[in-house]
Amino acid sequence: MGISYLIHLGVIISIFVILGVSLNMALGYTGLLNLGHIAFYGIGAYTSAILTTHYGYSYLVALLSAAILAGCAGLFLTLITGRLKGDYFALGTLGFSFVVYAIFLNWTELTGGSLGISGIPKPNIFGIEISSNFSYLIFTLIITTLICWFLYKLAHSRYGKLLEAIRDDEVGLQSLGKNTSKMKYQIMALSAALAGIAGSLYAHYITFIDPSTFYLNSIIIIVTIVIVGGLASIKGSIAAAIIILLLPELLRFLNLPSDVVGPGRQIIYSIVLLLILLYRPRGLFGKVDI
Repeated sequence: MGISYLIHLGVIISIFVILGVSLNMALGYTGLLNLGHIAFYGIGAYTSAILTTHYGYSYLVALLSAAILAGCAGLFLTLITGRLKGDYFALGTLGFSFVVYAIFLNWTELTGGSLGISGIPKPNIFGIEISSNFSYLIFTLIITTLICWFLYKLAHSRYGKLLEAIRDDEVGLQSLGKNTSKMKYQIMALSAALAGIAGSLYAHYITFIDPSTFYLNSIIIIVTIVIVGGLASIKGSIAAAIIILLLPELLRFLNLPSDVVGPGRQIIYSIVLLLILLYRPRGLFGKVDI
């Protein structure tokens, strides 16, 4: 395992940290089991890729557009599923992810269909091209750190306490005159926008995307990160992302055939998730039981 591969892992882990902490704001702090988070990740990736490859926009414009469009999608999803509670909300958001996946797969003129979009350019910011993997790692770490810092401050603010109150007793909070629906719209839009940023970072790092990247296997990883790290814990999601993405790399040292490594990763995720649910229901640093 060379230094170049470790740098690659660092970039991927940073992206999944963003996905984990952003989902935790909706799930851990607000109690919204959003299984459509992967759709926002995909919307961000495709928005950024299409704007830069098809229309020649700069990376900063594409990144901002990815966040805005994903955030609007999150707001739209909450508007149509806002009356649903618990498992019904989860199923509604999961259905949304299938719809978005179908759009990626079938709108071939825009998304390339199953062939995806290739030749996505590396970011160029104010004339500085982030072309090497090491420079991309630094760039990604800066964005990830800023996002984690912002969410940590938000979670420990008065607004963050109101989000936790929605999770614990929404009816009680409403009786105090608080508009819980408005706060849920806001946090879902924010969570989705951050997932869109993660999607943009991924697209311009790999320089190729296709619909398979944004299917169910990825949402399983993201939810596992949140559960293992603990609900309502930013540092837990950071630690869990590192653990969850590094553990399967141990399979590389066993010299297993490639057709075994893929299923092996899913088995590892399942075992870790099962052990956490059985022996540490609050996760590594969680504040509430799963």
